[in-house]
This record gives sequence, C-alpha cells and structure tokens, in this order.
Amino acid sequence: MKKFLLFAILIASFTFVNAYLIEKVDVLKVKDITPEFSFTEENGHVTMHWNKLPYPCIYKIDTYSKTTGMVKDEPEYHLFSTEYTTGDHIQVADSAVPMFYEVTAYGLFSVLGGPYPHAANPDFPNPVMPVSIFHYTDEKPASLKPFLVWHSVPGAVMYEVELLSEAPKIEGGITASQNGHLYSTSKVFTNGWQADLSQWKNRKELYWRVRALDLQRRPIGEFSKAERIVIDASVPAPTAPLINTFDQMAQAAPPLYPVYQWIPIHDSMRYEVELFTTKPASVSPTEPTPEREWYRIADDSFSSYDEYPRPYAGTYYWRVSAIDKNGKTIGTYSELAPFTVPEQKAPIYAAAFGDSITHGGGAISYSPANLEYSYTTYLDFPALNLGRSGDTAHATMLRFEDDVLPFHPKNLLILTGSNDLRSDLSAQSIIADLDIIRVKCEANGIRPIFLTLMPIHPMNIYTAFRTPSDPNWYTKMKKINEFIRKQEYHIDLEPYFYDKNHLQLETSLSIDGLHPDIRGKMLMAEIINAHKEVLIPR
Repeated sequence: MKKFLLFAILIASFTFVNAYLIEKVDVLKVKDITPEFSFTEENGHVTMHWNKLPYPCIYKIDTYSKTTGMVKDEPEYHLFSTEYTTGDHIQVADSAVPMFYEVTAYGLFSVLGGPYPHAANPDFPNPVMPVSIFHYTDEKPASLKPFLVWHSVPGAVMYEVELLSEAPKIEGGITASQNGHLYSTSKVFTNGWQADLSQWKNRKELYWRVRALDLQRRPIGEFSKAERIVIDASVPAPTAPLINTFDQMAQAAPPLYPVYQWIPIHDSMRYEVELFTTKPASVSPTEPTPEREWYRIADDSFSSYDEYPRPYAGTYYWRVSAIDKNGKTIGTYSELAPFTVPEQKAPIYAAAFGDSITHGGGAISYSPANLEYSYTTYLDFPALNLGRSGDTAHATMLRFEDDVLPFHPKNLLILTGSNDLRSDLSAQSIIADLDIIRVKCEANGIRPIFLTLMPIHPMNIYTAFRTPSDPNWYTKMKKINEFIRKQEYHIDLEPYFYDKNHLQLETSLSIDGLHPDIRGKMLMAEIINAHKEVLIPR
C-alpha cells in the first residue's frame, strides 16, 4: 500500500512538474496561437465558437459593451459578466446592442494566451440593416400567414416590411424595390410581423425584406438582405401571438413591475394577457383560465404593462391571445412563457426608484422588457429596478412603503418628477414629495441618493405623444434640481443631456424628448458609476 501511495505521489509530482515546464517553457508554442472566433445562430440565440488550444486550459470569457465616451476618465468598455468553460463554445447574451467578448486561456500555472482581440456580436454592418431570424426554406416552408422576425435595430421606432415577387437587382438601399414589388407596410412597431400571403397562395415562393425607420419615418440604415420565403399552403398557419423574447438581455432580476410583449397576430389590435403564479396543470387553447392570478385587456398591439408589483420569489407564467371587440378569443392563446423572480434577502445593496425613466424603455416602441433601454443594466453594481411607468413624484412617494421597504436597500437611487415637468404642477409641490421620500429613507436607515432631473424637449414630446408641455418646465426643473443639489447625497445628471444650444434635451439621446434611449441610458449609468463615492460601500 505504501509503495502504491509513493508511486502515485511520484506520478502526480511528475505530472505537475511536466505541466509546469510545458507552460513556462511553452514547448507547444501555445502563446503564439490566436484562436479564430465565429458565431452561429439558431432561432435568434447565438453561440460563440473558437479553436481550442492544443493544451488543457480553462477559458475565461468577459462580456463588455462600449461606453459613450461622454464622461471624463471613463473606461472604453463596461464589463457585464465573466464566465468560465473548458469547452470551445459558449452561448452569448441575447442583445440588440453590440457586445464584445474577450477570451483569455489559463493553464494550471499561468495565462496561456490572451486576452485575445475582442469578438463582437451583433456586429452590425455599416450602414446598419436588420438581419432575419426566421428562415422559410424548402425543408421548412412557410404557411400562408408566417411570422417574419428579425433582430432589432437600436433606436428604430418602427419598421417597413416589403414583399417582393423576386429578389431585388440591388440589395440594400433606402428605396422600395423597382422590380417585383407586391406589398409594403410601415405600421410595424416591433421586430416581427405576421404576413398574410393568401392572395399569393398559388406562388411557390416570395421574397421579403425590412428596414428600420425613425420617428419621422426616415430610414435608419438600409433594407435587409432579401429573404426567400418558400410557401406551402398546406402548412397550418399560426393562430396565436408569438412571445417576443428575441434580443432580450439576461437579467439578474426582472423589474418589480413586469412588462409582457409579443409579436401580434395579423390585423388584430386588442389582446388579453393572463398571469399565473404557478404553472397550471392544464389550460384551454381558446378559453381564459379560471385559476389565473391576473389578467388584462391590452389595447397596445404588442405589449402590456403589469400594474401590480411582483416581488415574491418564484417562477411566473403568462400567455396572450388576440380578442375581438366582445372579448372573445381570436384563434388561440400563445404558449406559456415563464419568468423568474429571484429571492431578494433584505437588506439588498441598491435599488432604483422612480418613473418610466427608471422603469426602462425608449425610442417609443421599446418597453422595460428591453433591458438595453434601462440604465440599471449598465451600472457597475447590482440595483433592483423599482421603477413604474407613468409615475408622478407624488405617486412614487405613495408607494414607498409597499415597493421599497420590503427590500430595505442600503442605497436608493431616486429619479422622479420628469412627468410633472410637463404638467402645470408647481415646483414646490414636486419638491415636497421628494422631501417626503428623503424623510422616509432616513427614518428607515436607507441612504437617499437623488438624481437631478434631465431637460426635456417639448417639440419632440408633442411629435411622439401629441401632448403639450408646460411652457415653464425649464424654470421648474431648475428649482427642483437646486433642491436636489442641496441634499447630502446626489448625482448631477442634468448638465450632460442638453443639446448644443443648452436649451433642451439632446435628440440623439432621446427620440421622444422625455425618455433617454440606449445611449442616454448608458450615459446615465456612466455618470452614476463615476460618482459611486456617494453610495454606502458594499
């Protein structure tokens, strides 16, 4: 037995010494190798691949996004996450914004290679164009009512879809095809559309392409590459809305107030969403479920905001159906879609509290479910999103006990009152509500960290929502921010968001004149990251 143990020790020692010498001397020239990186996609989900080094190693994958470059001394990249694998591939984050992946190879004793040059996905072409997700081929033909789905273009308010009888002679461009044009529509406000090909049922194939548009229906980039649709009239057509989780970034925890979104059924405008706190044993494809926890009739054709908070840990399920004017189901309900609320043990480190600017969303058509439009996504520390769209400062204050105290955050980032800038409410009334929030925080041992209000752009607000803004909004904002700057803990966002004339909100940061878009939400987080000294340390 002793001889066996001695032999095992000698073998182990030899192995470790041999590995040490191989790594240090690099007899395999591993450090001279730079793996090639590539991406494959299936149903909208992307996997990154690389060539493994000819030596056992662990690969560290750091995921980054680029920062705006608008905050002094900020780094070029923001680190999202770090993962490890011994394999040669990893499923990367679903995202509508470019993510950059830095891979480093580690042996037993040292770094064997890297960090290698960043690989990017999605790597948008220039000029940008949508990329299709669903493909209808000879092997997988389309029905007469197929869903056409593509990757979101950041900042797109709407899309124009074009059906063609043949492939265009020149791909891309910003004008409708001059040959084979059959139909087009720009009334598409999400990254998918159910086509109705019934009038071309005798054709064996068609082509489609899509381009992104801004608020004024001007092109953002060019048309996508024309995609062939092989048609088989015998294939059953979808009868339910398509749950839309394409390009949705992973999240540590969903917003306290969830948002449910889907790709609508052709020409249907009203939908019913139902929510379950546990997975139901059975559901009817056409009838509402009696055991449902909550339901809502949504007049928005592609999303629904939950008016109730969902703080309790567990997996929830929801589904959606199109309904007629009498509330009867058109077709069937969608498949059940899950989302998980993780357990949050109080006190948590930080939370963000406020209105829709905190809740998330932007570019008019994107909801808080699209996390690239949430500033908490880009923070250097975890922060639970306690925002609620539509809040006034008074409404935010009133829900403090119900929505903040159960989590007892050490740090509470407070941004509310932007909706009040548009109303005729006085600055003093808004300040009074902010001061009550401060008092409530201090009474409960929570550090209140106020964020100054950002300017608005009344003309863009009117264009987007057809609602006027108080002409005295600027004076009100200045008084409110003067109060905020006198608080012991505050972070000043206002100076970063003006246009070149220093008069109103910069359009490139907010299409609708109120809610910062992706770059604006990144900027908000970068300013907060640069002033973390006001937070209680972790």
